[in-house]
This record gives sequence, structure tokens and C-alpha cells, in this order.
Amino acid sequence: MFPLPVDFLHWVWVALLGYAFYYPLFMAYLWMVGALHYYFHYERKEPPLDEPPELDYPPISILIPCFNEEDNLADTLRYALAVDYPEFEVVAINDGSTDATARLLDEAAQRDPRLRVVHLAENQGKAVALNTGCLLAKHEHLVCIDGDALLEPHAPKWLVRQLIGSPRVGAVTGNPRIRNRSTLLGKVQVGEFSSIIGIIKRAQRTYGRLFTLSGVIAGFRKTAVRQAGYWSDDVLTEDIDMSWKLQLAHWDVRFEPHAQAWILMPETLKGLWKQRLRWAKGGLQVLLRNAGAIGSWQKRRMWPIYAEYLFSAIWAYVMALLVVVWALGLLLPQFGWMQMSSPLLPGWHGLVLGMTCLFQFMLSKWLDRRYDFGTGRNFFWMIWYPLVFWMIHIVTTVVALPQAITHSRGLRARWTSPDRGVKA
Repeated sequence: MFPLPVDFLHWVWVALLGYAFYYPLFMAYLWMVGALHYYFHYERKEPPLDEPPELDYPPISILIPCFNEEDNLADTLRYALAVDYPEFEVVAINDGSTDATARLLDEAAQRDPRLRVVHLAENQGKAVALNTGCLLAKHEHLVCIDGDALLEPHAPKWLVRQLIGSPRVGAVTGNPRIRNRSTLLGKVQVGEFSSIIGIIKRAQRTYGRLFTLSGVIAGFRKTAVRQAGYWSDDVLTEDIDMSWKLQLAHWDVRFEPHAQAWILMPETLKGLWKQRLRWAKGGLQVLLRNAGAIGSWQKRRMWPIYAEYLFSAIWAYVMALLVVVWALGLLLPQFGWMQMSSPLLPGWHGLVLGMTCLFQFMLSKWLDRRYDFGTGRNFFWMIWYPLVFWMIHIVTTVVALPQAITHSRGLRARWTSPDRGVKA
């Protein structure tokens, strides 16, 4: 075999550096343009957060899957039972908890007849808990929240407004907000949910399809869930999987920024790593299992978000390769030119990306000013986002892909108690 010329390797290196830099820059401005269009087309003339439209709202079932939630359950139930909605029931599914969750649920059900409790004998996973609640729910329209989520009083009305507005709407994703903001990781995640996740959902809605419903708060039409085949119990991210199943079945999925729920997020690197690894593995599972279906012309509206996630995974591998090759270049003098363009050293490109990140956060703060009045306090912490969270995204994607490929289809995906932040 003939060795590759140094000039060729140099141009490959330059091309990879260009992709590593221009991909996130291009996507950032694509998201911002889409989010601005969404705001001016859909959001700008909406009434305030606490004034949902007065409509003939149908009864709903609020589903709360629970696993070892004794620390947060009382608040979650209190907020769910206090929503401003004409007729509703709350169905709490205890998924084989090993703490005091079962006892707390039974005690709460005795105090309020609107609460129904279902106990599963052993931990089956969140998807099974949601399927159980869906089958037992009395009503056609569902609102699903996590076991630690504090549901805003008007959130169900905002979700159901979208469901009853069109018979083609199968699900609506809400707008999760971070409760714990005392640590650096918590503060950066406040900005992430606003400037990254919120803007992406607005942009994806503008361009046609959403990559994922929020597992924290979402509304569903039971008929759509049944037609899509219910939640899959063999994927780690049942919310991403359901989003794709609904849209591939030609149901519309929408974003409702007024529908808020307050949640707890990891505030330790270990907890954040486990969460993001699960997200990465689950997203790649959905990407791989839908690779065949996405080729159909009838599914063409899913092509943009499929390409977006695919290129994001490629970007993570490109970044990982650049770091490895650059490190090897330190040991090989003939490749010293690699050290001049290190992906680790913030040159002019790093400054551009950092300023773009802050500009994106400024825009998101302006878009979210009616929903969350505390995001501005975390503005300057967002400069750490590319360093911390991009590195986590790169490593989790590289680690998750082999696991997603080798994960046996049909193997039950059970959940464990996540990191819910630093306790006072």
C-alpha cells in the first residue's frame, strides 16, 4: 500500500476542521431564523401565560408514571390536582417502586377521589407505565408528566387547545423549565432549555417536524397513541420514539411554549453523564430503527430532522477524531502543522462560536421573557455551554453508537432513579 501524501492529509484535516466549525455555526443561525419565524407567525399575538383561551375544553386524564419518587411525589400530586381545568382525573402509575412511593400514593388517593392509583408488581419501565395509564384512562385526551414535575395551573388548557384545534394533531409537547438553579450545572441547564431546546423546538415546528416530544410534559390524543402502537418498551427514550411513530403515521406533533412544568435536573457530572448517555443512546436507537422507513417518499417531511440528527452524530465523531489526531500529532514532529489548528484551543473560530452562543441566548431570553423571568441571571454562565455540554455530547455520542447498534430489539428498557439535583 502507498502512503498517503502529506498534502492530502493536510486538506482532509482542513476539511474536518471546517465541518467541526461551520456545522454548529450554520445550525445555530438556522435555528434562530426558524425560532423568529415561529414567534412572529404563531406566538407573538398569543394571550399571556395565565389567560388561556376560553373554549369548551373536553375532560382529560393526567398520567403520572412514578418510580421511587417519595421525595417529590407530594408536590407533584398537589400541583396536578390543583390545575385550572373544568373536568379531569389524575392516574398515577407506581412502577414497582422500592421506597415509600406506593404508600404515599394510596394515602393521597384516600384524600382526593380525583386521584386513581395503579400499582405494578415490579419495575417494567416508563413506557409500560404510560401504556398502562393510557389503557386505564377514562378520557380521550391525555396529559403526561414526570413524577417530579410541577404542573403549571393553566398548562393542560394550553395543551388541549392544540389537540382540539385540529383533528390531525396527535400530540403536543410542552415547555419544561428548570427548578434547581443553585449550581453551575443547574444554571447552564436553565440557559440550555431556553436557548437551545426552546429555540430548536420553535425552529423545527417552523420547518415541519419535531425531533422529540418532551418526556416531562406532553399532551396526547389517545386515538393517535393507539394507532401508532403505544409507547415502545425496548427503547431508552420513549418520548423520542413516540414522536417519530406518531409523525411517521402522519399525525401532526406541535410545540406549545405556554404549557409549562417545573422539573429537577442533574447537578453532578455523574448524574449529567448518565442522563445524556441515555438521551444519546435512545436518539441513536430511533435513528437506526427508522433508517428503512425514512426512505419512503411518503415520509419525506421527516427527512430534515433525520438529517439534522445524523449530521449531529457525524459532527461528534469528527470532533472526537480531530482531538485524537491532534494529540497524536504532538508526538510526531512531521505533523506539527496539526497543532496550529487544535480543536481544543479557542482561536478565532472559538470566539465566533462563543459569541454566537451568547447571541442565541440573548434571543431566547427575549422569546421566553413572558414565561421565565429568571433566565437573564444565567446569561454569562452560558459561555461555558460549548465547553462543558458540547464535550459531553461528543463523548456520549461516541460511546452510545456501539451500544445502540448492539442493543437487542425487544429487550425491556427499565428506568432507574435519576439525579434530581443537589438536595438542601
